[in-house]
Amino acid sequence: MGNARRGAAAERVMDAELAREELRAALKGAGITLPSLSLDGVSLAGDSPRPLVSLGRCTPELARRIADALRKGAP
Repeated sequence: MGNARRGAAAERVMDAELAREELRAALKGAGITLPSLSLDGVSLAGDSPRPLVSLGRCTPELARRIADALRKGAP
């Protein structure tokens, strides 16, 4: 893999990491923690990764708290 391609792949991964941290901070501001919030490992594989933010799993109670927080913030 060439340097330019490697650099583009690294930028995509860094962007996904930043997006994950932005989401983590916004959720924290609403009093919500998703313990398994992460980057999807499979989406990082290969020469040209297409990173995905994995929201993970949560309890039904937490799912309802997230839904409530979204409803409160919706226009």
